[in-house]
Amino acid sequence: MTFLSVEQPDGLVSSASGIAVDFLRDWRQAAARLSAGHRTAFQHGYWLGAWYEAFRGVAPLIAVISDAATGKDIAVVPMISHVRRGIRIVEFADFGVSDNNAPILARDVALDAAAMDAIGKALVEALRALPDRFDLLRLKKMPAQVAGKPNPLVSLGRPGSCSVNGNLVLVGDDYADYRASIKRMQMPRCWRVFSRHAGARFEIATHVARAHELLDVMDVQQQARMRKLGSRFVLNDDTHARFYREVARQGIAEGYAVISALVCDEAVVATTLGVRYGATYFLLRISHAGDSWSSCSPGLLVTERTMATLHAQGVRRFDLSVGNQDYKRRLGAEQVPLTDATVALSWRGLPFAWRDHAAQGLRRHPRLAAFAARAMGKGAR
Repeated sequence: MTFLSVEQPDGLVSSASGIAVDFLRDWRQAAARLSAGHRTAFQHGYWLGAWYEAFRGVAPLIAVISDAATGKDIAVVPMISHVRRGIRIVEFADFGVSDNNAPILARDVALDAAAMDAIGKALVEALRALPDRFDLLRLKKMPAQVAGKPNPLVSLGRPGSCSVNGNLVLVGDDYADYRASIKRMQMPRCWRVFSRHAGARFEIATHVARAHELLDVMDVQQQARMRKLGSRFVLNDDTHARFYREVARQGIAEGYAVISALVCDEAVVATTLGVRYGATYFLLRISHAGDSWSSCSPGLLVTERTMATLHAQGVRRFDLSVGNQDYKRRLGAEQVPLTDATVALSWRGLPFAWRDHAAQGLRRHPRLAAFAARAMGKGAR
């Protein structure tokens, strides 16, 4: 007989097939578990450590999943719990800043369909057994694989059900071949135009003070852009600003945090923020100094210069972030589906789970989804 354990003062125990699940309420206690495990850039210790420190209005809830017979760790799932409109929700530590969410997997984990299903069910059962009386488990933006290993939590949802997707550019060993494939974007011409300005250069920040200076510029430029578009901008509020600067503080020296810029004597013309893990880079934020610099396409140029520099350092996979703007296709990006999963943990969570499932189903029928959005007064997205 196997068991599922839930770390609680009263020693609460329930059962599941071959899988044990313990919960930790402090990321610092969980961070050492599977420190060498498979992960994406968004389960890196620098990212999650900064996240749990910055977003303080929620309760950390980190699931440690292990083999019930051997006690060997299988996965760590970085989550939180919070209350919204009276509903007690469990979800990934994200709040929209991460491009994907996934468990950290043991290096030697072997997962077939049955094992994946058992892990997903064990996590749900463990959450239901907690005295917190959670109502809803909502797992968003899950990749199908984590460093080449299948993501066991996608078994809880329908593959590709997420409303957003990754945008992946695969570049071979010869960057010149890639540059030739996007020649219609005229990046060499844009560089020549930019280079006419005194002191024109491309740089990647190598120390924390410079990284923070460029983030300050990025916040101002992005806010100006969003104001012009009539959109709300939150990435420069106290919480987000603290988060991004802490990621930079921890990650600049090792090349995990990548903050780049086009700079000349007149101004910082464009910036990017991204994270690198192994041979993969995720572009997260871009800013530029406005329409007066449009002749050199600064946003595209700083992106391409960043890609070229990182390629020389061994990066071959460039994810241009969620959102399907046209420039990503022009840069050669292919869409990578992500998966959402919603599970009701109580009767109170059922209506929200049904609503999420209905929305996911509509995404398979774009015309019907657009009609439903118009009917609810939201307009097409």
